[in-house]
Amino acid sequence: MDDTLIYCNKYFDIVIHQFLDTMATWFRTWNIPAAEIKSIQSQFDIEGVHKNGFESEHFPRSLIGAYHHFSSLTGRETSDEEVEFLRKLGMSVYEMEIEPYPGMVETLEQLRDAGHRLYLYTGGEPVIQQRKIDQMKLSQYFDDRIFIRQHKTAEALADIVADQDFQPANTWMIGNSVRTDVEPGLMAGLNVIYLKRPNEWFYNVVEIETKPQGALYTIERLADVPRVILKWLTSQVQKPSQAKA
Repeated sequence: MDDTLIYCNKYFDIVIHQFLDTMATWFRTWNIPAAEIKSIQSQFDIEGVHKNGFESEHFPRSLIGAYHHFSSLTGRETSDEEVEFLRKLGMSVYEMEIEPYPGMVETLEQLRDAGHRLYLYTGGEPVIQQRKIDQMKLSQYFDDRIFIRQHKTAEALADIVADQDFQPANTWMIGNSVRTDVEPGLMAGLNVIYLKRPNEWFYNVVEIETKPQGALYTIERLADVPRVILKWLTSQVQKPSQAKA
């Protein structure tokens, strides 16, 4: 869902820029480069996801972790008020009004009308993710076929595939994250569409290492999904006649 159907990373970028401006003010005596602060924050952010999954608190904790890091490094005194400010700043990302990527509605309607059965698999806390689902009225496309996992891993996807009795050759995984969408999909033997996004979150950027058993496409527009799937299905239908000829 996040950065596949609806915008997500850009809201975190907004808060990170606010954080960097705040840190520049608090630590102006030491003139710490913004890139260095952002690098440390990212390290705390990724460590938090590895440890606790996509829980909401991991992001504000990354801001506070970077704050304590540079306070210790410079000897600048910390305060409870500043820590609380950063916690609220980090949590504010989940309160922003969300918006869909261009073509979201049209793409889902085309897939549904073409006879595809749609499932939504997303990472995060149920309350936060369900709020996004409700705001975007996604249940009209997915009904109760919605899976929210705090730890979005290859094992989590494999469990869903097994529980739902999916036929891998006829199932597509579509997502923007190589780490949590593409690689797990390939490992489960699914067809995969990698929706490549600009300025991707560092956590999502890893190499594709698993060899596809079926289709693997890379696209940059959500609206291209129905065309890509139709292209693959058409190629599969044509194969027997080509082999006979």
